[in-house]
This record gives sequence, structure tokens and C-alpha cells, in this order.
Amino acid sequence: MRANSDATRAFESAVGAPSPEQRYALRLYVTGMTPRSTEAFASIKAICEERLQGRYELTVIDIYQNPQLAIDEQIVAVPTLVKVLPPPLRRLVGDLSNMERVLSGLDLRRKP
Repeated sequence: MRANSDATRAFESAVGAPSPEQRYALRLYVTGMTPRSTEAFASIKAICEERLQGRYELTVIDIYQNPQLAIDEQIVAVPTLVKVLPPPLRRLVGDLSNMERVLSGLDLRRKP
């Protein structure tokens, strides 16, 4: 029974909150330099600088310039933020100015 308990703890640890040194890979899909795209970038950049300083890579993909990437990733609405790393992969679509929603989607909410 102890081995089962150890396995459960290991699994919970693996899917739990990311460690403070964990790196993030994010992709932000936008449509040109529209006000919505600019706002989405500013919101995500601010969150990354505040919560992930030095531990993130943010790639901005303009689907007007790279439509094939949007097709390959099955992006159907913009702006879309894709959290590639750490697992699990997550997609946040639409209004990215809601900080609580974005923090939750990126698993960055502080624990009570």
C-alpha cells in the first residue's frame, strides 16, 4: 500500500503548481497591429514580467503574416494565448485583459 501512496504523491506533485524555477513557453496569436492585438500583447507581457521574470519565452504570431501556423495550430479566434510549457498545454481565447482568468489559465494564481 505504501508504494501506491508514494506514486500518488509523485503524480500530484507532477501535476500540481509549477515550481518557482519552471520555464514557460507561450505563443500569442494576433491579427496585425489592431487595438485588440496590442492590448492582448501588453496584458500578457505585463503578467509575464510580474510573475515569470526571466523564466518565459513569449512568441507573437501574426496570423496575417503566418496563416499556415494558425491552420497548423487550429487557431479559430484571436487573440489566442497558447501555453506550450509547462504541461498541460492550455489555450486562452478572447479577452486577455482579465488578469485572474489569464493567471488561472497559466496556473499562476497564488495559493491562499
